[in-house]
Amino acid sequence: MITIIAAIAKNNALGKNNDLIWHLPADLKRFKKITSGHFILMGRNTFESIGKPLPNRTTIIITRNKEYYKDGCLIAHSLEEAIELASSEEQLFIIGGAQIYKETLAKGLADQLDITLVHQEFEADAFFPEIDKEIWKEVAREDFVADEKNDFDYSFVSYKKKS
Repeated sequence: MITIIAAIAKNNALGKNNDLIWHLPADLKRFKKITSGHFILMGRNTFESIGKPLPNRTTIIITRNKEYYKDGCLIAHSLEEAIELASSEEQLFIIGGAQIYKETLAKGLADQLDITLVHQEFEADAFFPEIDKEIWKEVAREDFVADEKNDFDYSFVSYKKKS
Protein backbone atom coordinates (compact mmCIF):
# COMPACT_ATOMS: atom_id res chain seq x y z
CA MET A 1 0.00 0.00 0.00
CA ILE A 2 1.44 3.37 -1.03
CA THR A 3 -0.10 6.38 0.68
CA ILE A 4 0.60 10.00 -0.11
CA ILE A 5 0.36 12.09 3.03
CA ALA A 6 0.32 15.88 2.73
CA ALA A 7 -1.01 19.07 4.27
CA ILE A 8 -2.33 21.40 1.59
CA ALA A 9 -4.12 24.73 1.53
CA LYS A 10 -7.35 25.53 -0.35
CA ASN A 11 -5.22 26.73 -3.29
CA ASN A 12 -3.11 23.51 -3.12
CA ALA A 13 -0.19 25.37 -1.51
CA LEU A 14 2.33 23.09 0.20
CA GLY A 15 5.17 25.36 1.19
CA LYS A 16 7.42 28.28 0.49
CA ASN A 17 11.21 28.50 0.50
CA ASN A 18 11.42 24.77 1.34
CA ASP A 19 9.42 25.23 4.54
CA LEU A 20 5.85 24.82 5.79
CA ILE A 21 3.69 27.95 5.65
CA TRP A 22 1.45 27.24 8.64
CA HIS A 23 1.74 25.62 12.04
CA LEU A 24 -0.94 23.05 12.85
CA PRO A 25 0.06 20.89 15.86
CA ALA A 26 -2.95 18.62 15.26
CA ASP A 27 -1.64 17.81 11.78
CA LEU A 28 1.88 17.10 13.07
CA LYS A 29 0.45 14.82 15.78
CA ARG A 30 -1.66 12.94 13.22
CA PHE A 31 1.31 12.64 10.84
CA LYS A 32 3.45 11.13 13.61
CA LYS A 33 0.72 8.68 14.64
CA ILE A 34 0.00 7.51 11.08
CA THR A 35 3.60 7.20 9.85
CA SER A 36 5.30 5.79 13.00
CA GLY A 37 6.67 2.32 12.46
CA HIS A 38 6.58 2.63 8.66
CA PHE A 39 8.79 3.58 5.75
CA ILE A 40 8.60 7.22 4.67
CA LEU A 41 9.82 8.39 1.28
CA MET A 42 10.74 11.97 0.42
CA GLY A 43 12.82 14.07 -1.90
CA ARG A 44 16.18 15.45 -0.77
CA ASN A 45 14.88 19.01 -0.34
CA THR A 46 12.08 17.80 1.94
CA PHE A 47 14.57 15.78 3.97
CA GLU A 48 16.90 18.75 4.32
CA SER A 49 14.02 20.97 5.47
CA ILE A 50 13.31 18.40 8.23
CA GLY A 51 17.04 18.06 8.94
CA LYS A 52 17.21 14.53 10.32
CA PRO A 53 15.61 11.09 10.06
CA LEU A 54 12.29 11.04 11.90
CA PRO A 55 12.19 8.72 14.93
CA ASN A 56 10.58 5.28 14.65
CA ARG A 57 10.43 5.44 10.84
CA THR A 58 12.66 4.19 8.04
CA THR A 59 13.59 7.16 5.86
CA ILE A 60 14.13 6.84 2.12
CA ILE A 61 15.51 9.91 0.35
CA ILE A 62 15.32 10.34 -3.43
CA THR A 63 18.15 12.36 -4.96
CA ARG A 64 19.84 12.61 -8.35
CA ASN A 65 23.17 13.14 -6.56
CA LYS A 66 25.01 9.78 -6.71
CA GLU A 67 27.37 10.91 -3.90
CA TYR A 68 24.60 11.87 -1.45
CA TYR A 69 24.65 10.07 1.89
CA LYS A 70 22.80 10.62 5.17
CA ASP A 71 23.47 8.47 8.20
CA GLY A 72 20.44 6.40 9.17
CA CYS A 73 18.68 6.84 5.79
CA LEU A 74 18.24 4.78 2.65
CA ILE A 75 19.14 6.60 -0.58
CA ALA A 76 17.45 6.07 -3.96
CA HIS A 77 17.99 7.79 -7.29
CA SER A 78 14.48 7.34 -8.71
CA LEU A 79 10.94 6.97 -7.44
CA GLU A 80 10.82 3.38 -8.65
CA GLU A 81 14.11 2.53 -6.88
CA ALA A 82 12.78 4.11 -3.67
CA ILE A 83 9.55 2.09 -3.84
CA GLU A 84 11.58 -1.08 -4.44
CA LEU A 85 13.59 -0.38 -1.25
CA ALA A 86 10.30 -0.49 0.69
CA SER A 87 8.80 -3.45 -1.19
CA SER A 88 9.03 -5.76 1.85
CA GLU A 89 6.77 -3.42 3.83
CA GLU A 90 2.98 -3.41 3.82
CA GLN A 91 2.79 0.38 4.04
CA LEU A 92 4.89 3.14 2.47
CA PHE A 93 4.15 6.82 3.04
CA ILE A 94 5.22 9.40 0.50
CA ILE A 95 5.68 12.65 2.42
CA GLY A 96 6.88 15.10 -0.23
CA GLY A 97 7.80 17.32 -1.75
CA ALA A 98 5.80 18.71 -4.64
CA GLN A 99 7.90 17.04 -7.35
CA ILE A 100 7.66 13.61 -5.69
CA TYR A 101 3.88 13.99 -5.21
CA LYS A 102 3.44 15.02 -8.85
CA GLU A 103 5.51 12.10 -10.19
CA THR A 104 3.79 9.55 -7.93
CA LEU A 105 0.32 10.70 -9.00
CA ALA A 106 1.25 10.99 -12.69
CA LYS A 107 2.55 7.40 -12.69
CA GLY A 108 -0.53 6.13 -10.81
CA LEU A 109 1.60 4.61 -8.03
CA ALA A 110 -0.39 5.70 -4.98
CA ASP A 111 -3.25 3.66 -3.53
CA GLN A 112 -4.56 6.29 -1.14
CA LEU A 113 -4.21 9.93 -0.15
CA ASP A 114 -4.22 11.19 3.44
CA ILE A 115 -4.68 14.93 3.15
CA THR A 116 -4.86 17.63 5.77
CA LEU A 117 -6.79 20.39 4.05
CA VAL A 118 -6.10 23.82 5.55
CA HIS A 119 -9.15 26.03 4.90
CA GLN A 120 -7.11 29.05 3.86
CA GLU A 121 -5.18 30.20 0.79
CA PHE A 122 -1.48 30.96 1.10
CA GLU A 123 1.26 32.42 -1.03
CA ALA A 124 3.56 29.53 -1.93
CA ASP A 125 6.18 28.30 -4.35
CA ALA A 126 5.33 24.59 -4.02
CA PHE A 127 1.90 23.18 -4.79
CA PHE A 128 0.15 19.81 -4.55
CA PRO A 129 -1.28 18.52 -7.85
CA GLU A 130 -5.04 18.82 -8.35
CA ILE A 131 -6.83 15.76 -6.90
CA ASP A 132 -8.68 14.21 -9.85
CA LYS A 133 -12.17 13.17 -8.67
CA GLU A 134 -12.36 10.75 -11.63
CA ILE A 135 -9.49 8.78 -10.05
CA TRP A 136 -9.92 9.46 -6.32
CA LYS A 137 -12.94 8.86 -4.10
CA GLU A 138 -13.24 10.62 -0.75
CA VAL A 139 -13.81 7.91 1.87
CA ALA A 140 -13.45 9.79 5.17
CA ARG A 141 -13.45 13.38 6.42
CA GLU A 142 -13.10 14.99 9.84
CA ASP A 143 -13.59 18.76 10.06
CA PHE A 144 -12.05 20.95 12.76
CA VAL A 145 -12.26 24.64 13.64
CA ALA A 146 -9.28 26.78 14.63
CA ASP A 147 -8.47 26.79 18.33
CA GLU A 148 -5.79 28.09 20.69
CA LYS A 149 -3.22 25.65 19.25
CA ASN A 150 -4.27 25.50 15.59
CA ASP A 151 -4.56 28.84 13.81
CA PHE A 152 -6.76 27.72 10.90
CA ASP A 153 -9.84 25.61 10.25
CA TYR A 154 -8.77 22.28 8.74
CA SER A 155 -10.01 18.85 7.70
CA PHE A 156 -8.45 15.41 7.61
CA VAL A 157 -9.57 13.90 4.31
CA SER A 158 -8.83 10.36 3.09
CA TYR A 159 -9.14 9.26 -0.52
CA LYS A 160 -8.91 5.83 -2.09
CA LYS A 161 -8.17 5.16 -5.73
CA LYS A 162 -11.29 4.13 -7.60
CA SER A 163 -11.07 0.63 -9.05
